[in-house]
Amino acid sequence: MKMVVQGEARLTGEVEISSSKNAVLPVLAATLLTEEKVVLRKVPFIEDVKVIKFLLKELGVEVKEDKKDLNIIGQARYNHPPYEMVKKIRASFLLMGPVLATKGLVRVSLPGGCAIGTRPIDLHLKGFKALGAQFTFSGGDIIARVNKLKGTHIYLDFPSVGATENIMMAAALASGTTYIENAALEPEIVDLANFINSMGGKISGAGTNIIRIEGVKELKGTEYSCIPDRIEAGTFMLAAAATGGDVLINNVIPEHVKAITAKLIETGVEVEERGSQIRVKGQKKINPVYIKTMPYPGFPTDMQAQFMAYLSCADGSSIITESVFENRFMHVQELMRMGASIKIEGKTAIIKGVSKLHGTEVIATDLRAGAALLIAGMMAQGSTTVTNSYHINRGYENVVEKLRALGADIKEV
Repeated sequence: MKMVVQGEARLTGEVEISSSKNAVLPVLAATLLTEEKVVLRKVPFIEDVKVIKFLLKELGVEVKEDKKDLNIIGQARYNHPPYEMVKKIRASFLLMGPVLATKGLVRVSLPGGCAIGTRPIDLHLKGFKALGAQFTFSGGDIIARVNKLKGTHIYLDFPSVGATENIMMAAALASGTTYIENAALEPEIVDLANFINSMGGKISGAGTNIIRIEGVKELKGTEYSCIPDRIEAGTFMLAAAATGGDVLINNVIPEHVKAITAKLIETGVEVEERGSQIRVKGQKKINPVYIKTMPYPGFPTDMQAQFMAYLSCADGSSIITESVFENRFMHVQELMRMGASIKIEGKTAIIKGVSKLHGTEVIATDLRAGAALLIAGMMAQGSTTVTNSYHINRGYENVVEKLRALGADIKEV
């Protein structure tokens, strides 16, 4: 699959942001914590969501689509999601916590996803072990067993989003109270806690570095809508800025993208917040900036590649330091094929601004790299073909249609 973009576009108009990929995936996993019906509203039908839906069905859960809603009924009857789907996305490992909590036995293959670093699962396993689980390894699978999970104190060596979510889900049905210290602070953590609480859970402190989970005997059905996707919002903010456009972005929580907003303003862009809307007006001159990726509320690693594409045409040299994942500069070679001047020194990229990028054929090595190459293609002279564009569809709903509506010349072939 390829996306072909004609360059020198100027994006104008309005765009609606979908529900958050990184919020919907753990919430889908958490539906396994109840036998009752759960209705999820405005679910983005992206590739990663399709994989988790398939895995839920393989576990014996009933999943029905109703326009943009999903109706999910029943806990897992089986405890071994199939490897051929698990290997596709890392979020599949989030099934481990709820299946362990409800069945006492789960077998999961090591997860897949974007090749942006090792992203070890040791913190997940450390949390489950503290809750009372025992582990064995067989044929590339992790097998966890427990009679009954018991509340405890867990300290995470790193504020891992996935580990925080997995432990929260497992602890929701444990006996006693669990405390997660050095927990991740991301908005998606708060959203998962709100979802579990809407089912009758007792979680407090989400969004702080200490989360308290008081285990309950059972959880009920619920109806829920996840938060807007802050990374999709940030990507469209960058696309507007990079093309010198004027775009009104609807369905966004400005607080969730404040680090992106701050850096855009530094580059000279006009950013106006209006409740659940953000208007971005790009300028001809792009000021160089320094960026260091950090866990939330710092600058998100998921926006690093898009910003690098934008800064490749800045008036001067910019520096980006990647401190979250050790292998997240794979887009650099592709941007350089388009004429960007970038030098890598360890975890730091030095981007010397050029006057123009030039269209060519490039490869999307991962989801956010693909988004960056689309932005670069819209900035460039001539036509850019982004191959392996299935990565982009994993995380952005109707991205081609949304960009076309803003005036981009883009097609999927």
